[in-house]
Amino acid sequence: MATLEVDVAVVGAGVAGLAVARGLQEADRRVVVLEARDRVGGRLLSKAGEGARGEGPPLDLGATWFWPNEPRVRALIAALGLPTHRQHRVGDAVYEDPRGVQRLVGNPLDVESGRFSRGASSLALELAVRLEPGTVRLSTPVRRVRGAGDGVVVEAEGPDGGAVRVEARHAVLALPPALAAHGVEFRPALPSEIARLAAATPVWMGATIKVVVRYARAFWREAGLSGAAVSHVGPLREIHDMSGPEGDPAALFGFAESVSGAEGREPVLRQLVRLFGPEAADPLGLDLVDWSRERWTSPPQSDRSRRFELYGHPLYQEPIHGRIHFASTETAPAFGGHIEGALIAAEAVVARLAPLSPDEPDDGAGDAYRTRTE
Repeated sequence: MATLEVDVAVVGAGVAGLAVARGLQEADRRVVVLEARDRVGGRLLSKAGEGARGEGPPLDLGATWFWPNEPRVRALIAALGLPTHRQHRVGDAVYEDPRGVQRLVGNPLDVESGRFSRGASSLALELAVRLEPGTVRLSTPVRRVRGAGDGVVVEAEGPDGGAVRVEARHAVLALPPALAAHGVEFRPALPSEIARLAAATPVWMGATIKVVVRYARAFWREAGLSGAAVSHVGPLREIHDMSGPEGDPAALFGFAESVSGAEGREPVLRQLVRLFGPEAADPLGLDLVDWSRERWTSPPQSDRSRRFELYGHPLYQEPIHGRIHFASTETAPAFGGHIEGALIAAEAVVARLAPLSPDEPDDGAGDAYRTRTE
């Protein structure tokens, strides 16, 4: 068994977990990030999009946008030097109900927002590569967090199936609270009030199916359409232009409540033909992610309610047993469900943990972690 000794063990390598690690390493704290997936980013997931000029910038199957009133994500983009572009909004929108399709004058659906020109996952990738080597451990799902008082022990399963043990002063749960409550065993158990709150807090995107359809060109723009649509017929309920910079690769994306696999392709394309014309029937490709079925995002049979008022609950702002801290977009007191919210949650945890108390001497500054083999 490999045992790591660190100041802080972070569970989850989404934007919140990576931002916590970045902030704490800047304060010379020893950090390890344990991630169940074989990639960083969590709900930031981008896939290279084939466009008219070959493979183009990645298209987002998870989080997509950031907004002008979000200073943290904009500052992080600038610090990392990431290229961005504006969400396409020019043209008319389309409205669909059981009576038929109506073209709206202008686009009341899209608002001023930004997009990541290399895909939203580029934010997580750039954060990760700037951490000290070895900080992020992929394919290492955490099974148990135990202890209180003087420290915590985090137990995980490594990529080879072997046990990984992390001895830390603090643990940060940088994943949806419902997933933490379902998938991680706590000893001692989470206080009952926290356990109930976590189980009831909706996972952002946890009930979302996102569909991205790629085309040879953004033909809807040629017809004076923005690519934005709202439908009460479905299967896609809300649709937007997801084309890359200058419209290449060309793509539309939508959110659905019930679309699955290959059999879901034809209903989606029939709807896009109704909304945007016959050229919509001939895509270069169609990608779909059902986030409710993503094992490391949404627990099975999780609460599908929309109790978003639980986001940023005061109980999430205080450590559990003095040593376990929540940090995800669901726990942020503002901008819950946004990348900005994840960064707010991370910022609060860094502010709490960076100035370790005098009775916890930092005797390992400068090392990302120490390892011993048992």
